Amino acid sequence: MAEILASLTISWLDPRLLLLTGAGTLAGIYVGAIPGLSVTMAVSILISFTFKWPVNDALALIAGIFMGGVYGGSRTAILLNIPGAPSAIATALEGYPMAKRGEAGEAIGLTTVMSVFGGFVGILALALFAPALSDFAIKFQSRDYFLLGVIGILLVGTLSGESFAKGVFAGALGVLIGMVGLDPMTAEGRFTFGSITLMGGIPYVAAMIGFFGVAEALVQLHSLDVKAIRQKVERIVPRWADVKRYLGLALRASGIGTLIGALPGTGGDIAALLAYDHARQSTKNPEVPFGEGCKEGLVAPEAANNAAVGGAFIPMLTLGIPGDAVTAVIIGALFIHGLKPGPLLLVETPHLFWFTVGNLVLANIFLLIFGLTGIRIFTKIVECPKAILIPLIVVLSAVGTYAIQNNPVHIYWMLGFGVVGYFMKTYGFQVGPVILGVILGPMMDANYRRAMIGAQGDIGLFLWEFVANPISLVLSLFLVFMLLSQTPLRAWLVARLRG
Repeated sequence: MAEILASLTISWLDPRLLLLTGAGTLAGIYVGAIPGLSVTMAVSILISFTFKWPVNDALALIAGIFMGGVYGGSRTAILLNIPGAPSAIATALEGYPMAKRGEAGEAIGLTTVMSVFGGFVGILALALFAPALSDFAIKFQSRDYFLLGVIGILLVGTLSGESFAKGVFAGALGVLIGMVGLDPMTAEGRFTFGSITLMGGIPYVAAMIGFFGVAEALVQLHSLDVKAIRQKVERIVPRWADVKRYLGLALRASGIGTLIGALPGTGGDIAALLAYDHARQSTKNPEVPFGEGCKEGLVAPEAANNAAVGGAFIPMLTLGIPGDAVTAVIIGALFIHGLKPGPLLLVETPHLFWFTVGNLVLANIFLLIFGLTGIRIFTKIVECPKAILIPLIVVLSAVGTYAIQNNPVHIYWMLGFGVVGYFMKTYGFQVGPVILGVILGPMMDANYRRAMIGAQGDIGLFLWEFVANPISLVLSLFLVFMLLSQTPLRAWLVARLRG
């Protein structure tokens, strides 16, 4: 027990590690807030600088960047309707309407507290249930990940509010965009039309910035004469009554985030989406309708995506399997430092496991401190005259898109997606499902084909496995329930049960 406590508090007692964790968290918040700069990119660049550092120093900085970056995407999602990361897409749906009502300070304060709460739940799960959760996560087969992807695409249909069909169409459009490029199995071009430029695919960041940033800028051109709303930032720290009111939802959303984060290859974007849908289904009488600035829709995804950080470390440390893209990069860093993440890590280097847990706790505390500061400066962004703000958004969008691979072609994609997004918004289509489709599409494609290879191409055996395996059966039933809930049959069943 004494050794565990010593490992937990290394970062707390060493001024250098304390400084590195704090600096990493602060940098992560602002990296995550800039569209086009991802946490994965930041961690990848850091590894090239830290491979000669002591392992504790490198992990302290990386953990801070990771924790801060996941949260940082909510800042621009709330203020400008431009998610800094895919996991903040659901946050934009509720946070941006709050900002338009002058409640940006309250929205950012609430997301900060709930992100920290979710982070602690994920870290607690990492400390207490890592072996058990990793054993459960390893039982997921390719067909189960395929089902998760399909469920995700159908869930995005509920985000459209106005029409489930429009939401599914938007999600399918995203899947189509995600399929562009080289086939991962055969290395043949798909939807490239003979263009070498399209061989590398369409980066989802360019699509995300275009559909959200540029499209929103074009929509705002219709209201240039509207005076900017002055934001209310008198109270940033949420009232205890509000925190207590949403605590149950935050706890459930954190559980969803931890579990989804522990599934190899998923991440905070899927966790936030599932938590947002849970909030929609479980909230009976919200003060404000979902899609118009509902606080429940803000609390759930923010608690879930930060809880997914702790969850993502579970398969990485216990199985050597990355929980998401960032932990895949961190695995590389561990190997560079001569460590072997996997089942023997807890046996051979248990101090490293507990050091990671303690460091994540420290990063989460820094997140609370830094997340509640600088908000007044941030909120000044939305108070700028639109004649200044709109060109600035487009310029920053172009810079962020170009920074991905220093490829000017991506800027053209961004502008094109912006125009498409503008017309989609004009005709009542949500653009969030498109981005989620771009992200989930390749995962669905790869896992479907792996499942078919496992079934030796026999469609009957492939379908049988969906009901023969308990996990697949539960996911299949959930999928059927989702489809039925969008038909008149649901209303008929509800009426019969009540009658």
